[in-house]
Amino acid sequence: MLRSTRDEAIEGASGPSAGREDSAFWASIRWALVGLGWVVVAILVLFALLRIVAWDSLEPLIVVNALSLIVYLPAWIVAVGAAIGRRWWMLGAAGLVIVAQVVFVVPELLAASPLPQWARHARVVRIFDANIDKSVTFAAGYQRAIESYHPDVVAFEEFTPLTYQSLSASGILTSFPSRCSAAQYGASGFFVASRWRLDDCRVRSVQLDGSPTQYMVEATLETPAGPLALRVVHVLAPLPEYWREWKAGLTAVDSYVQHARTSRMLMVGDFNATWGNRDFRSLLGDGLVDGAAARGQALSMTWPNGAVVPPFARIDHVLTGSSLSVVRIATGSGFGSDHHYLTSSVAIRP
Repeated sequence: MLRSTRDEAIEGASGPSAGREDSAFWASIRWALVGLGWVVVAILVLFALLRIVAWDSLEPLIVVNALSLIVYLPAWIVAVGAAIGRRWWMLGAAGLVIVAQVVFVVPELLAASPLPQWARHARVVRIFDANIDKSVTFAAGYQRAIESYHPDVVAFEEFTPLTYQSLSASGILTSFPSRCSAAQYGASGFFVASRWRLDDCRVRSVQLDGSPTQYMVEATLETPAGPLALRVVHVLAPLPEYWREWKAGLTAVDSYVQHARTSRMLMVGDFNATWGNRDFRSLLGDGLVDGAAARGQALSMTWPNGAVVPPFARIDHVLTGSSLSVVRIATGSGFGSDHHYLTSSVAIRP
């Protein structure tokens, strides 16, 4: 039987030559994925090794360490692909990265503990804390949130003189007669106000190249259950222009805690650090407890806010000494800020 020229052309297009081309194409894709997998694993192995031998001592790795919960996640994808493709050496290398990540993050995830019995009926202090991101006006959203929550203490970081003018005009300060203001243009300004008396207010700074950078406000909060050592922290973000300030500020906070009585210390604010950073972990080894982690909310992220991606870092914290305990803690979307704000109820041991 005679076949048409068209049939012959179709057979030629789908014959052995086309099959070889398809095979070569998929082989090239496969090898490209294998190469990409090895690149990803090699980078993550390097990050893990540097985390072990040079924890935060190399400035660009500060952010990598802070994001340990998500930075190493690609190793899990590589491990699955390696297992499917029977790339055993790659699977082993990815497995090492996964083990390292688990070692790095498990302490935070397992930090949850039962609420102490004494805290169930103790007097509490209600805290509202927010990084308001150098706002020139005090956002009405914060005023509504404060009026709804009825805190005993409000604390703001990145607080500017213009914000103070707007806050004063809002009338909200009539509920908080005791105040401690350290407003500054830029990112290092503070403001603390309380329904109860604040004594011994002092602003601490670090000196770099002769220029002071505020990193903490300390005050004594006179509560109905006795005085508390209130500390409001803001360490500048570990961006290239602020790496030295970040390191100096967090080291100063850690040194301060090492030499202070911490049992009745309440420390809140934007630390720009997580459990992945060495000096923040030192705070937890020097007598302070991470309130969110203790209440099983280690994954309650606070940054970024209002971005196209969900928040993926918990850099705003409430830390307590042994005579205090966070009873409840929650985040709320900030208003014109890249941070979620924190609300917390902290029990005071009789």
